[in-house]
This record gives sequence, structure tokens and C-alpha cells, in this order.
Amino acid sequence: MVHATELLEFPEASSCSFVHIPALLIFLDLKTYQKMVKEKPNSTRIYDKDGFRRRAACICVRSDAEAEVLLVTSSRRPELWIVPGGGVEPEEEPSVTAVREVLEEAGVVGKLGRCLGVFENRDHMHRTEVFVMTVTKELEEWEDSRSIGRKRQWFSIDDALTQLALHKPTQRHYLMQLRHSKNNSNVNANSNSPTTAAPTTA
Repeated sequence: MVHATELLEFPEASSCSFVHIPALLIFLDLKTYQKMVKEKPNSTRIYDKDGFRRRAACICVRSDAEAEVLLVTSSRRPELWIVPGGGVEPEEEPSVTAVREVLEEAGVVGKLGRCLGVFENRDHMHRTEVFVMTVTKELEEWEDSRSIGRKRQWFSIDDALTQLALHKPTQRHYLMQLRHSKNNSNVNANSNSPTTAAPTTA
């Protein structure tokens, strides 16, 4: 079971901070993870200096209100839902990875927004940089819909949290941070709004 910690630092739009998601301790062959690049069919896995696989993902939202998010079915368990994302390729920026993965897995394109942070999962030894994308186009067919029958669906934030709890509970932290950062931006916008003085009578 994975236990979350409170996020103490929030990233600006141009940078990402680490979100630590502690997990049960497991014993690993460290030599396996010391390699910066590791081969697998059709792609190359990239590892950071600490032995964590580098990943990127997108929280796809339907509008600037960020009230609905797009999830896709799991390739291993197609009855369950996940956030689209995948491994960073060599010489690829995480933001590029995120855009590429949502096109492949969810068949959507859009406007890439802020970075929510880098989420660390020690159970599976990966660090995922998560971005927000406002979807502008949904393709009728896309790579994974043709190759593995992957589906996509819009969910409210609360419903998405419920779905992710069934299969990818660590990805719930992405949505929690989405909601938190959205609330912070609304508070900042309200505090910066000019106030209108009430009219006075002589």
C-alpha cells in the first residue's frame, strides 16, 4: 500500500518540483538501475542518476475550468482507467514526451500548460513529470485504439479519483495537485483583482 505525504512546495509554470510518494521498502538489484539507458522492445528506457526511470504524463482537461479530466483504459487491465503517460526517450524533453504519449494513448491534442511537479514512486522506481493539457481536438481513431483497443473517457475530478484508486492509486496525487494548484491560482487572481469603492454621498 502506498502512503502519500503532503506536498510542501509547488512548482511555478516554468519549473517542476519533486513530490515524494513513499512506498513499502523493496530490495532491488541496484546495478540494474545504475544504467542510464536500458533497452526494451520498440523503445529505450531512460534512468536518472538515482536509478529512477524517467517518465512524463498529462492531465488532460476539457476546459480552463479543469472540472473534467480524460482517462484511458489500462493496456494490461482494460476494465480499469489510468492517466496517459510513458517513458522519456533519449534526447527528448519531458514536455515533448507528455504530448507524444497523450496523442498515442488518448488520441488528443491541445495546449500544454503548467507543470504540476515530478512525482516519485519508489515501489516501481520511476519519477514522472506531470503536465496539464487543455484538449482542443479529439481524434476519432488513434494509435492505441487501433492496435490494442484502448478507450478514453471524460470524468469529473471526484469520479477520476475513484477510478484511479482501483488500479493506480499513486496517480491520484496528480489530480490532488491539479486541484490544489487550480485553487491557488484562483486565490491569487482574486487577490490581484482591483476593488471598486462604494459610492459616497455628500
